Amino acid sequence: MVAGADIGDEELMLSYREGDAGAFDALYARHKGGVYRYLLRQCRDAATAEELFQDVWMNLIRARAGYTVQAKFTTYLYRLAHNRLIDHYRRNGHVALVSFDDEEREELAELPDERERPADETLDARRQAGRLLELIAALPEAQREAFLLQQEVGMSVEQIAQATGVTRETAKSRLRYAMARLRQGMRE
Repeated sequence: MVAGADIGDEELMLSYREGDAGAFDALYARHKGGVYRYLLRQCRDAATAEELFQDVWMNLIRARAGYTVQAKFTTYLYRLAHNRLIDHYRRNGHVALVSFDDEEREELAELPDERERPADETLDARRQAGRLLELIAALPEAQREAFLLQQEVGMSVEQIAQATGVTRETAKSRLRYAMARLRQGMRE
């Protein structure tokens, strides 16, 4: 089977379940960046994020034989990532902090800006971005997770609820509280 861009994730996962290794490669290529960023922003340590990232994909490989389409594939994949994070938190009970200015964190590099901006405007934008990352890191874990799943992955409230194992209203509340805290923090 040729895993082209026109083939949906669910169909690729079903093909992988039937033994098509190329389907797994296509899924991995599509979702590796998003899953890694989600894990990195949740645990805030590159080495831990890498370990969890590998575990998520290994769990997907192990679970392939029992896969059935019950939701979008991304919901299924991020449910695996969520569960792995929960296991990690239960085992370790601590979180490492990441500085926005840490030059060794390529994962958090700024997107290039094609426009020329005055130095004071660039500095202000960098400060705002740094402040936003601080505020996101300071959110309660459940709110941060909901926010990142919506903003980084593009999940709907329903998909966030499925991925995190909560009701739609709980997911919606977490997003609402996260957005309110971030807005308030940016105004200060």
